[in-house]
Amino acid sequence: MPSLDVILVEPSRTQQHIISMHLRACGIEAITCLDSGADVIALLEQSKPDLIISSMYLPDMTGVDLLHELRKDNDSYDMAFLLISSETNIKYLEPIRQAGAIAILPKPFTLQELKTALAASSDYLNPQKADLEHLDVEDLRVLLVDDSEFSRKYITRVLNNIGIEYICCAEDGKQALQLFDQQYFDLVITDFNMPEMDGIQLVEAIRGNGQQNASVPVLMVTSEQNQNRLAAIEKAGVSAILDKPFEPKSIKRLIVQLLN
Repeated sequence: MPSLDVILVEPSRTQQHIISMHLRACGIEAITCLDSGADVIALLEQSKPDLIISSMYLPDMTGVDLLHELRKDNDSYDMAFLLISSETNIKYLEPIRQAGAIAILPKPFTLQELKTALAASSDYLNPQKADLEHLDVEDLRVLLVDDSEFSRKYITRVLNNIGIEYICCAEDGKQALQLFDQQYFDLVITDFNMPEMDGIQLVEAIRGNGQQNASVPVLMVTSEQNQNRLAAIEKAGVSAILDKPFEPKSIKRLIVQLLN
């Protein structure tokens, strides 16, 4: 794994020391420790790291606020973002998942969990194109459906990284179905929770379409944890389900499996 240039934003000196120690154990030496979100934003005007690791609660903002502030700049998608937090409330974690965090680690975390997150960051920053048997990945036509602009931009970046260039975006299932009826797609990637028409309704509409492309593979990327809802997603005819946040290599592997 290539070495990463890391900004660690954590107000606790003790936690700074512990996390830095674990990072060094993973071979990461370039670590800049900061105390607040404002410090991060100021430093980014001078240089950009490979990875920002943040606590959820900072003196001047939350980790959610920081990530949203960063994502206003399209160039921020050149960096990976990792949250380390003891927070378990889905209300606070969901915006982080939607905005394109590479991973969310608990406090305390294991060294293996950190290594996995760092490997995912490396895959995101140093991508390799997907290798398909019967298709040129550059010719793939993908319909991406998500009501979060941050999520659409993040997933688009991941797809671009593996060589997919034609990506048509929709904000909800209703808009996606209109696009689906107008043109051909090799793959549909959709969120679950959306206004107007959710992911299940979209999949059911696609599968009941009756057209030749009604059997198109559908990959659902969702942070949904409710087992009954996940079972309903599978029953609707989705081809695969991927958790948010996901490792870039996971979506690459699934796309290769679905399209080969």
